[in-house]
Amino acid sequence: MEEFVEEKQADSQEEQLQAAEAVDATVEQGAQVEETPVQDAEPEAAAPVEGDEAVSSENLENLEQKRSIVNNDAERHRRLRDDLNRQTKEWKAKRDGLNSQVRALVDEAGRCREERDSFNQKVRDTKVVRDEWNQKVSALKDQISALRPERSADEKNEVPVKALKKQLQDLELTQQTRTLGKDKENEIVKQISQLARQIESREKSLEQNGEVREVILQLREAKTQAEECHRQVSEHAEAAQTAHDKMLKLYGEADALRKEADGAQAKFVECKQAADEEHKKHIEQIRSVHEIDKDVAGIRTKKSASRKKSFDDGAKKEAKELFERFKAGEKLSTDGLMTLQKSGYL
Repeated sequence: MEEFVEEKQADSQEEQLQAAEAVDATVEQGAQVEETPVQDAEPEAAAPVEGDEAVSSENLENLEQKRSIVNNDAERHRRLRDDLNRQTKEWKAKRDGLNSQVRALVDEAGRCREERDSFNQKVRDTKVVRDEWNQKVSALKDQISALRPERSADEKNEVPVKALKKQLQDLELTQQTRTLGKDKENEIVKQISQLARQIESREKSLEQNGEVREVILQLREAKTQAEECHRQVSEHAEAAQTAHDKMLKLYGEADALRKEADGAQAKFVECKQAADEEHKKHIEQIRSVHEIDKDVAGIRTKKSASRKKSFDDGAKKEAKELFERFKAGEKLSTDGLMTLQKSGYL
């Protein structure tokens, strides 16, 4: 009745969620998925190959298209992951809230159980006292019988007082619970009156004896105490039943909420696993973008080196031509002389 939804797995997943978010932040900090231009690297000395420029441009365009597709996919997985993480937190909050209500209901049910057990103990204790008084009543009745004077033959044929009282109770019940005609009711009233006078007369005759009168008083007190104990037994038993019924009701409510908490826990695990999978795909796509960026940088480096090589070859050719003209005596401009100087001809 008092078991709760297991939260060890949930706690571990929460730690994994926090760790994954930390890793994600670190990875994305070092590698943003937005389109950022790749800086040209320093040109390396490489011999140009015929047709390389056209091939490099085509490859670069293909890589950039591929990068855009992979980048968009990475963003899609990130958005799915973030949405699933949000759902995970919502299910966790719902599960924890339900478990908190379950704990409160179980605690209250526990208090009702303690109250029920306390009243049941009072019932047992009071029954012991009641039985003691009943035993005393029986003993006093026996004592009164022993103290009665020897009855005459006529008296021995008399109906016992106890039987007379039973007749009186039956008549009173009939009068109170049945619909009677006027004559019948008058007859019952008359019988009730006669029985009451007869009982009173018989009891008074017993009390003529002082010793008997004292025992009768003790008997009345014992009966009063026994009846009071019986009344307390009934009250305690009723209170115990009330506490028991409330306890069962609270446990029933706790069980219903526990089932809801179990459902929330299942959804929490489901969303957490899905979020972890989307996070994994997101990181894989980011790494793919990094690899594409490296390829793009390599192609741009080669293109830059090729352009530099072509520029250097053209500059050397121009410088050689200027030097030949200079040797032939042609007057060169200041820019021409500076070109020869940079090229090492002067």
